[in-house]
Amino acid sequence: MAVNIVEVDQVSKRVQDATGELTILHDISFTLAAQESVAIVGASGSGKSTLLAILAGLDTPSSGTVRLRGQDLFVLDEDQRAAVRGAELGFVFQSFQLLPNLTALENVMLPLELRGDRDARALATQMLGRVGLSQRLSHYPRVLSGGEQQRVALARAFVMRPALLLADEPTGSLDFATGAAVMELMFELNREVGTTLVLVTHDIGIAQRCQRQLRIEAGGLAAEVVDATGV
Repeated sequence: MAVNIVEVDQVSKRVQDATGELTILHDISFTLAAQESVAIVGASGSGKSTLLAILAGLDTPSSGTVRLRGQDLFVLDEDQRAAVRGAELGFVFQSFQLLPNLTALENVMLPLELRGDRDARALATQMLGRVGLSQRLSHYPRVLSGGEQQRVALARAFVMRPALLLADEPTGSLDFATGAAVMELMFELNREVGTTLVLVTHDIGIAQRCQRQLRIEAGGLAAEVVDATGV
């Protein structure tokens, strides 16, 4: 029997703007099993990235709950949620989010050092080798290509062996061939590390590689597609 690592129950998000109350998400409910891969798809402005931020505890819902390993994220204060993120979550962003004043190796070492790992350098070096960047350890982000920067970002995320990996349009700023190579690597690493992957994407081909697709329309969960070909 699959164990649910994430439970999203009746999550809504409402904000106030000049015209009154705006509903971004409305009564979203789903579960994520351990080691499952799920794509969140939908048009721009449908609420996908807001939902991802709520899953991470970076944004708070107006109503509803998100439980990670049974823990309700929103009974915790921000410091407690930050501790959960550090222990359980990995992130990959469209814009890489590397620290420009740190080398590739230092960027990957940083979350390990913050966690107190004594072998941070060895683990980071090994993971950068796994993503094909053994010769780029001492290079700063400014001299790395977009694809190389995203590989560093993948190494930084997976080196922590997170229970849950959240990826927001990870190939959005890459050309097609580079993006395809990065996604192939992401799925390989996900299988190796055994994380639960939640991926926001506009790319139907990428979405179809996931085991499930959740379609968000006008802030609501419009459809769920199970893809038997997902990897």
